[in-house]
Amino acid sequence: MNRTSRDRWARLGLGPRLFAAMTLVVCAGAGTLLVVALLVAPAVFGAHLRRSGMPDLSTVVQAHVDEAFTEAMLISLVAGITVAVLTAGLVAWLVARRLAAPVGELAAATARLADGNYDADLTDPRLGAEFTALTTAVNQLGRKLAGSEDTRRRLLADLGHELRTPIAALEATVDAITDGVLPIDDTTLETLAEQAFRLRRLVVDLESVSRAEERQLALHPTPARLADLAGRAVLAMRPRFQTGHVDVLLHEEDPDLTVTVDHDRIVEALMNLLDNALRHTPADGRVTVTLDRPAAEAHQPGNHLRPARISIVDTGEGFPPDEADRLFERFYRADPARRPARPLAHEQEAGRHGSGIGLTITRAIIQSHHGQITAYSAGPGQGATFTLTLPAN
Repeated sequence: MNRTSRDRWARLGLGPRLFAAMTLVVCAGAGTLLVVALLVAPAVFGAHLRRSGMPDLSTVVQAHVDEAFTEAMLISLVAGITVAVLTAGLVAWLVARRLAAPVGELAAATARLADGNYDADLTDPRLGAEFTALTTAVNQLGRKLAGSEDTRRRLLADLGHELRTPIAALEATVDAITDGVLPIDDTTLETLAEQAFRLRRLVVDLESVSRAEERQLALHPTPARLADLAGRAVLAMRPRFQTGHVDVLLHEEDPDLTVTVDHDRIVEALMNLLDNALRHTPADGRVTVTLDRPAAEAHQPGNHLRPARISIVDTGEGFPPDEADRLFERFYRADPARRPARPLAHEQEAGRHGSGIGLTITRAIIQSHHGQITAYSAGPGQGATFTLTLPAN
């Protein structure tokens, strides 16, 4: 096959290729049938004549019989093979067209995905489990890409919003200093340092959540009692709870729960949840941390060992039930009317997040440990419950 022929073959679509391949198979089978019949049939026919008890035929008659049999067989085979090849070609064309159509639709759908059109709604071609799985995967890819694009747009918008406030404050302060309205004293320098800290904290938080969501967290899992990890988080947060006049309680319904996790990361996740509960719980409120195992019917079948569960329940502002999943999105915040009125000076402490991504980092940490985290509230003013589960030892 020369280069021109190869180029022409390469330009053929899947349908013509399948049709050509199946036609070649049919032709090869027909040719083989013809050759074998011509080689075997005369000998078998002659043997039957000899066993029939007929007297020996003269040479002329024998030659005529052989010629007649061969001609009749050849005509029958050629006619039958011709009809069979045409019928098989028609069937091959229909099959090739049926198989090529969904592949073409898949190719067009992936091209649309590459062009930024994520509305891939392919129907199942009903050509077997493989095609069903491929179609489902492309549809899921489209939905995930659409979700990622929406997240990217919200991220850019929210990031611009988060950056606007400290940058505007810095510009206003610098302009006031330049115009001589503000003196360069400790108060002015403290304002500049505070806004610079907000910018630096936002950059650090973005790096943290990117690493967490991309599963690039450096984890060093070792066995530990879950009660010890929860105790560390509660102990670290207790002074701030006391300052905010909020009670924090730790209930160990199953004190022997053991998990294999990165201790510092799980403590960080719990501190983020406690920090979130504190910022949304008014004075004289209460936050309860409970350690137990879910009921036997609540965990996934096939797992003989029930996971460890941590529930953090507060008596704070709560949120609409339909916002539960969005709480874990980057920069997502509830309706401004329900935002906490508590002073946020504690956000400047190391490891705390006031930029709206603390819960995002927490979810990424839990998922990197093959766990799950959910949020629930009966509605505004009804408090909130954050529940996370981890594989237990």
